[in-house]
Amino acid sequence: MLSRCVAQRAGARVLWQWLPVVLWLIVIMLESTDMMSGQHTGSFLLPLLTWAFGPIDPATFDLFHHLLRKSGHFIGYGILSLLLFRALRSTVTPRLVRVGLLSVALTAVVASLDEWHQTFIPSRTGCVQDVVLDTFAAACVQLVLLGAIHISRKRIARSELASVN
Repeated sequence: MLSRCVAQRAGARVLWQWLPVVLWLIVIMLESTDMMSGQHTGSFLLPLLTWAFGPIDPATFDLFHHLLRKSGHFIGYGILSLLLFRALRSTVTPRLVRVGLLSVALTAVVASLDEWHQTFIPSRTGCVQDVVLDTFAAACVQLVLLGAIHISRKRIARSELASVN
């Protein structure tokens, strides 16, 4: 009876850690559809910006639209990397560098599969540069995370040392 209860708690813990990853993968999958193609986001965004700011030069809008879409890649895959770090650290291994590298690698795999999937959608194009951008975003997030954890651990160690003295 006790082992069954422990197993249920462990299963709930694993689910709690991995559910955000699964939900974010669904968001990425939905963004990879025709509904979120450049034509559709542009046809929604241009009237909205024109309404808010008045007439917009087409070249300026194209640049803004491109930068917005690439920022979405960076932010979206950065979040995926963060969620993977959280899940992997608590359910697979507590070793930070290993978790960071695995998070970047898994993010790169998802980005590659996402871009490959887009090659089958007429309104989308798969792009190796987007995979590179997505992987770069994951690496940036991991470096920030590892740096923050390192600084936090140093502060804790200093405060513990100060309290002993």
